[in-house]
Amino acid sequence: MTHSPPPGTPKARIPGPQQPPPPYPRIRAGLWRRCLGGGLALWALTAWVTYETRDSTLLPTLILLGSFLAPVVFVLWAYERHGRDLGVSAILGCFLTGGTLGVLGASLVESYLLHPSLGMFLGVGLIEEAAKLAALVFVLRSQPGVRGTRAGLVLGAAVGFGFAALESAGYAFDAAVSSEGADLRALLETEILRGVLAPFGHGLWTAIAGAALLSRRRLTGRFRVTAPVVGSCLGAALLHALWDSTHGLAVWATARLTGAGLDRLLFAQQYLARPSATQEHLFTLFSVGGLALVALAGVGWVRSLARQDSSWRNTP
Repeated sequence: MTHSPPPGTPKARIPGPQQPPPPYPRIRAGLWRRCLGGGLALWALTAWVTYETRDSTLLPTLILLGSFLAPVVFVLWAYERHGRDLGVSAILGCFLTGGTLGVLGASLVESYLLHPSLGMFLGVGLIEEAAKLAALVFVLRSQPGVRGTRAGLVLGAAVGFGFAALESAGYAFDAAVSSEGADLRALLETEILRGVLAPFGHGLWTAIAGAALLSRRRLTGRFRVTAPVVGSCLGAALLHALWDSTHGLAVWATARLTGAGLDRLLFAQQYLARPSATQEHLFTLFSVGGLALVALAGVGWVRSLARQDSSWRNTP
């Protein structure tokens, strides 16, 4: 015989099924925004203190903050929006190890194979894109489960942004060093320009090639070099070459339209002697417009790849 409990007696609560924790670290939404705001504040503060004190020991801090800020922010955004399930180790490995290996491999090959010529920019594009793609393969060689278009876009971009951060640090250092001492103005101009343009450069190009490579990776983890992979790598290298040669092409187009004397060295020198006001305006139009067109082509290509992959819209 059973007895019902008296009224007011608390009832035992049966725990319901608990959801397992996600396999990726919990990161609050908007981390990349806070990183961007805090990083800009620290960079501006470092620039001001360096200017006021003229302390050259602060230059490495200023160079590293300015060179890594934009690439790190975009990698955080990609991880937060589309790559949490890929794992922190894969993202960091591609950004740090992949970027470093890409820079070292490209520098080594370029020092032996490239010489000043009209086709130099195409050679730079081919070598650097191949080096970054090889670095991506090296980092992911022991992770056979990482494959697919979305993984290629995110991790390829991580390698490209790591490459861009290290390359920007080198350019900033070169701009700061002069025969008359540290040139702080040139350093700041270089970091601002490369920081603004960072989203449309190496990260974008390597994302395209990485998407083609990982979308055709076998279930066993073996990478396949197919015609679409080669075509995507060549396309990324072409965008790279056009981006690098925009300045020279703008000089050539300006000289052509204004009737200035053309010679074989004009494109390689990338400047006009004593340009007129009209030539300066045309050069600005062609150089900025050329960069915008190349950037739009790269962004459009990446967006088309993302739209074709259903997992891109269903990421955490």
